[in-house]
Amino acid sequence: MALVGTDKDMSFYIGREASKLWKRFCAEVTTEINLLAENWKYLLGGLICQYIHGLAARGVHYFHRPGPILQDVGFYLLPELGQDRAYISETVFTTIFLSFIMWTFHPFIFKTKKIYTVLIWCRVLAFLVGCQFLRIITFYSTQLPGPNYHCREGSKLATLPPPDNILQALLIVPRGVLYGCGDLIFSSHMIFSLVFVRTYQKYGTRRFIKQCAWLAVIAQSFLIIASRKHYTVDVVVAWYTVNLVVFFIDKTLPELPDRTSTLLLPVTKDSKSKEENHKLLNGNSGDPAEWRPRTQINGKIVEDGKTVHEAVINGV
Repeated sequence: MALVGTDKDMSFYIGREASKLWKRFCAEVTTEINLLAENWKYLLGGLICQYIHGLAARGVHYFHRPGPILQDVGFYLLPELGQDRAYISETVFTTIFLSFIMWTFHPFIFKTKKIYTVLIWCRVLAFLVGCQFLRIITFYSTQLPGPNYHCREGSKLATLPPPDNILQALLIVPRGVLYGCGDLIFSSHMIFSLVFVRTYQKYGTRRFIKQCAWLAVIAQSFLIIASRKHYTVDVVVAWYTVNLVVFFIDKTLPELPDRTSTLLLPVTKDSKSKEENHKLLNGNSGDPAEWRPRTQINGKIVEDGKTVHEAVINGV
């Protein structure tokens, strides 16, 4: 009898939590759709610029001429991984890339949420576009012989024949992305990784994940050089250029609203208004089981035992 009762309680608990999760998901979808309706032009513009960047990287491949690998201090200091282990750097990059994408969509699932998915991607795309604009100018200014295996002398992939028609020139295929040559200074992988990690550094809440993310980017820097995908200068230039671009663009953009501290209703003496205000402040529904305390010290929100962000009252 006790076992039957436990099963019923568990089923009831699972059903209740599933219902809460679905309501939370639907509410977040509604919020994000409203934000998308206001900001779709920025997202579309950012995606178009991603295509232009890919098109430019493919275009410089037509000008690439293989030659002797340039002298590079990183090539002397780091042993060559070889073609059979070149996937290691791509694995690290893919982990950073996918982890960041999943984090940007966490407001649809979790109760504790600090960002809006649409707004964070508007910001990220602005950072990427600024960095990629400088990158296009740089690798078209001087074409270096690629150090990657498929870009060396004797490889059939080192050069591209002229396109037969305009469609072939405008079409970007995955093979062309993986086996491109000539777009060296500065590393596109480092652009994405640094932009993603810097964004999480500012808007993420888990200190341990932030530390792991920075270690992953540092490891990726060495792996890119050891895989001979880029010269050391490509990685070094990316480190200071991306950080400077993100710093200055971030200063010009309006700050994102912090969902953990946005006040939605004034506190009144009426007990019912107080209860509703408490629900909205904590970002949950009317179920008392979802209430969670937050500590405020001098207008700051404390999460995970650390003061993480100044309370943002006004929106974008």
